Amino acid sequence: MSKITTLNEFILDRQAEFPFATGELSRLLSDVAVASKIVSNDVRRAGLVDHILGAQGETNIQGEEQQKLDVVADEQFIKMFRFGGEVCGIASEENDDFMAFEDEQSKKGNYVVLFDPLDGSSNIDVNVSIGTIFSIYRRVSPAGSSATIADMLQEGVKQVAAGYVLYGSSTMLVYTTGHGVNGFTLDPAIGEYCLSHPNMKMPETSRLYSMNEGNIDISHPGIQEYIKYCQGEEKATGRPYSGRYIGSLVADFHRSLIKGGIYIYPAVPSSPKGKLRLLYECNPLAFIAEQAGGLATTGYERIMEIKPTELHQRVPYIVGSKKMVQQVLNCIQQADSRN
Repeated sequence: MSKITTLNEFILDRQAEFPFATGELSRLLSDVAVASKIVSNDVRRAGLVDHILGAQGETNIQGEEQQKLDVVADEQFIKMFRFGGEVCGIASEENDDFMAFEDEQSKKGNYVVLFDPLDGSSNIDVNVSIGTIFSIYRRVSPAGSSATIADMLQEGVKQVAAGYVLYGSSTMLVYTTGHGVNGFTLDPAIGEYCLSHPNMKMPETSRLYSMNEGNIDISHPGIQEYIKYCQGEEKATGRPYSGRYIGSLVADFHRSLIKGGIYIYPAVPSSPKGKLRLLYECNPLAFIAEQAGGLATTGYERIMEIKPTELHQRVPYIVGSKKMVQQVLNCIQQADSRN
């Protein structure tokens, strides 16, 4: 039987790979893991505990109805980051503005975290996989001062770490620090994340595509052409690709990471700038995709090179297997050339 490697052991073994390695980022990643275990436990009990199941009765900055578990997860992660000592401030999809931690220890922290505490939360009540997405940056403001908006509005290429936690049939934490992608499965018997998917690589192509079918006819002509290609008979096999759309970004992305595939959420008339949030969803998953050999783009621009201008900025999103994303880009370019 091979030795089990826990997440904490793995982080410590790889600490030298972290930029400015001082142990702070190691502790921060451990804080993420602890918070996610608590949230995972709440998710498992959601159908049994009234105060964490159902709608909160309020809407967030996105104009979306908050679920009770959204708020529970948001508060849990904020609490962990506030008292960990490594983070000077955070920004969350659930809050209007960023939050600077004003205690003296936090002001000395060298990192900021941007996160979506519970992606796909509309699926909670129907027991479909949901997740947490996080993105970590080194602050640009002086250590010892309060975090600023400039700390939050950094390009994705400046991420020092990013990851997600999938609360599904098992709980998995997947992350990168720019040295490949590794996945850890939570063993409930010992309460530890254990390395289960080392050095993850996204297949270059697949027969799986993921897109809200209701958006196909109102999306860019190039995207429409690509989806028609997927749905038609592919010459080599005489059968179409398979559409798989869970409606939980983390779950759809995780499938693509494991099996290959492409996820598309384009700009549409109701969301002309796109639907997904650049800072909380697109950048961290783009970092993981690229580290695993995939691509992430708006259709015209590499996601991680976009300079953010606002906390809740939305962008069109195409992410997944390298050859599939490249084919979509070719379809968009060809459609534009005809117009």
